Amino acid sequence: MERKVEICLKQLVKDRGISLRELARLSDIEPSIVNKLANNKREKIYLPHIERIADALDISDISEIIRLK
Repeated sequence: MERKVEICLKQLVKDRGISLRELARLSDIEPSIVNKLANNKREKIYLPHIERIADALDISDISEIIRLK
């Protein structure tokens, strides 16, 4: 069985009532990068981006952002 890392940004922003563009602004990450992360189109994840997203969304548990399927 093949495992895959999934980034769960779409549901997070939906739950918080903001857009991906707003998340990009809050986290100071290029909107194109946020969109690629949200659509699971990036093969490499830059950990400082995940940290900034967690700060912007006030998340303390990384499993809210990243899942292993």
